[in-house]
Formats: sequence, structure tokens, C-alpha cells
Amino acid sequence: MKKFFSAVLSLLLIVGIYMAVYINQKFTTAQINKVKGMYYVNLGDAAYRELKMNKAIKLYNIGVKLFPGHYGGWENLGNIYVAYEDYPSALYAYSEAFKHNPALMTARMKYGLVATQKMGNFDDALVQFNEVVNTKRKLITIPFIYDNAESTKQNRAIAYYNIGVTYRLKALYTNDDWEKAREYLKEAINAYKKSLEIAPYKYDTLYNLGLAYHIAERYNDAGYLYCKAIKLKPMSYEAHYNLGVLLRRMRKYQDSYDELEKAATLITALDEDSVQIQYVALILNDVLNQIHTNEYYQKQVLREKLEEEMIREARSKTWHFKFRFGTKDPYEDEYDYLDNEDNKKDKKKETVLGHGIEIVNGKVTATEELDKAVTKEFSKCPSLKYFKGVVD
Repeated sequence: MKKFFSAVLSLLLIVGIYMAVYINQKFTTAQINKVKGMYYVNLGDAAYRELKMNKAIKLYNIGVKLFPGHYGGWENLGNIYVAYEDYPSALYAYSEAFKHNPALMTARMKYGLVATQKMGNFDDALVQFNEVVNTKRKLITIPFIYDNAESTKQNRAIAYYNIGVTYRLKALYTNDDWEKAREYLKEAINAYKKSLEIAPYKYDTLYNLGLAYHIAERYNDAGYLYCKAIKLKPMSYEAHYNLGVLLRRMRKYQDSYDELEKAATLITALDEDSVQIQYVALILNDVLNQIHTNEYYQKQVLREKLEEEMIREARSKTWHFKFRFGTKDPYEDEYDYLDNEDNKKDKKKETVLGHGIEIVNGKVTATEELDKAVTKEFSKCPSLKYFKGVVD
């Protein structure tokens, strides 16, 4: 009898399981597909790490089709589409990633960058950047293990920076509607400032804020910020170049030439065949022409020539004085002193070159000491004296 009841109970249990599976067929299928999807996404991750992109795309697509909620798979799929320059597919993949995980700030940021820089969808990009800024994340701190406070802060700074870039680009595409352009530039400036409040020592933000002021014709603020950017990254050519262009606009031609020459030197060091070099060379030539046609500069050159003529004439008189009278000119010591100072300067320059250059594997290279000296020289911003240090 006991065996009979045991068999009946077992049968009922099996029937119950089958009934539950039948009734919850969709749920059961979803769970099975979820497991399969995670398996294919993991295979896609392995192919992604090995840079087998075509294989990764196929595996990820299978994985997210089986398990659409796998936001990591969608995000990585978007990254690969960007690498292949399939930007519409990338935007779709990123949107699916933050659709299934609204707190996934990296996917929102990437969506915004692609939308702005590759597709020109400025408004869509601003929506996502603002989501990053406005989303309040729960801050978790586990000493020596995990702390998301700093990454959250940096993400907000980057988002504000990208909002600024997007509004600046919008200003450039206003079809000569200057009022609208001014409105967008104002938004860009405000966004850059908010970014700098969080991360004050960022070259890109300082440079782009200066550029926004430059476009808005606020030259004082632009020049000041270009100088601050140069101080942070003296070997980046952009701030030197824009400062040179700004100084040219202000008719400070010699200062403009000096900054443009620095920019040309840095661009040449990066890419000898760059089109930018040719463009900078054209502007340098124009500034040089402006220098030579500038009335003040011409007077300065004339003054220097007259001084040189006076020195030569004085030295000539000294020679005649000694030849005729065999005595010493009372001013001879002063001329010798000037000659000695010039020789010291020449020797100093020769010494710097001698110590600053070395041969490595048959190639002439600069020493670390010379590199530091060049960096120090490029970090100087003599034109700062033209700009007030207040940006409102």
C-alpha cells in the first residue's frame, strides 16, 4: 500500500512539474535562452579580446538575440561597430545597452560622442550627456577595494565637457544665424566652466573654453585661457596655434609669429607631411609680411641698424686714434666689454648645443636635459601681459 501511495505522489509531482512548465512556458524558455545568450556573449568576449572582430560580431549578435538584456554584450557590440565605422549600428547597440541598464553611463557617453562627432545628431547627444550629468548614482565606498565616488565625479566632468563641445559645434552649423550661434556659445561656455569646477586642470577643457571665447570675440578671456592651457601642456600645438591667430587679430605681430612658430615646430615633430604644416606656414608668411610692413617694427629695425652703425663707427675711430697717436681710446675698455659679453653669449649657446645633443645608435638625439629646457621654453606665454586674469 505504501508503495502505491509513493508511486501516486511521484506521478503527481511529475505531472505538477510538467503543468508548471507548460503554464510558464514563456518564462522557462526565457531562462533557457538567457543561459544560452550568456554563453554566446562570453564567447564573443573571448573573440573580442583576441581582436577577432568579425567572429565577435556574430557571437554577440547571437547572444543578445537570445538574451536581449545583456547590456555588456550590446555595449561591446557598439564598440566594434565604431571600429568598423558603422555608426548607425553602433548607436543602436549603445541605445539597447542603456535601455536595459539605465545607469550604464559609459554607453550613454559613447552614444553621445558618436552622435556628435560622427553623425551630427547634436540634440540626441545632448540628451545622453545630460542624463550622465543629472543621474544621481548611489555612492559606494569600500576602503582599499571599491570607491565609485571619484569615477562618478570624473564622468560628470567629462559629460559637461562634451556638452560644451556639442554646443560649440551647434554654433558652427547655425547657417549665419548669429543670435542663435551666440546662444549656443553661451551654453558651451557654461558647460566648460562647470567641467572645470569639477576638474580644474584639464588641458582640453581650458583650450576649448578659450576657443569658445575666441569665436565669441571675447579675446581677453580667450588669450588668458590659451596661456593657462599652454602652461599645462606646452608641447601640444593647438593652444600655441590659436594664440598665434588671436595675437595676429590683435595686431601683436611679433608675438603672433613666435607662437605660430612654436606650433609649426610641434606639428612638424608629429607629422612632416601634415597639411596643417602647410597651412601654418602660409599664416606664418602672412604674419611675417605684416611685421615687415608694420610702421612700429620698421622704426625698431631702423633704430637697431643705426645703433650698429654707431658702434662700427666708434670702433673705427678707436683704430684711427691708436694708429695716429699710439695711445688708448678712453672708451676702448667699454667696447671690449661689449665684445666679451657677446662672446660669452655665443659660447653659452654653443655649450647648450654641445651638452644637449648626443649620439644614440648612430642617430643624433636630444638629451633629457635639453628636452626639459625646450619644454620649459615652450611653457612660457610672454603674451599673457596682454590679457587680464579674470574670466567671468
